[in-house]
Amino acid sequence: MKKLLLPPFVWFVSAVAMLLLHLTIPIDTWLPQPYSFLGSVAIVTGLGIASWHSRLFRQLSTNIDTFGTPGQLTTEGLFSRTRNPMYLGFLMALVGVAFVLGTVSPLVGPAAFFGLAQYVYIPFEERAMALKFGEKYLEYQRSVSRWL
Repeated sequence: MKKLLLPPFVWFVSAVAMLLLHLTIPIDTWLPQPYSFLGSVAIVTGLGIASWHSRLFRQLSTNIDTFGTPGQLTTEGLFSRTRNPMYLGFLMALVGVAFVLGTVSPLVGPAAFFGLAQYVYIPFEERAMALKFGEKYLEYQRSVSRWL
């Protein structure tokens, strides 16, 4: 069950659901073409950010599993600016999908992903990091933004 809640899978399901909402109940167009294609830049950038930091975790041999035990405190890459660059990348990509689709109903995708990250993923990870790394993590938490 936890595998179904892992962020890459949730991102994919969200993107598919957004497309289905767009095709079945678009509600209204808020961003017409060709402007909507600017969302492709956000998709590529967001997935690039998530992928970059996923590779960083593999290079550092640390655990990437959201619900697993933290391997090490990572402060490289965008982790020096935000505690959650992978979630930020996934969110940016979903916003890009919403832009490309250009209708109202798909906007539920980024909002739902943000809520899941903000109220499930991040609190779970922050508790685990604080337990494992103590004051070192709390200092990092104070010095680096949660989202941006």
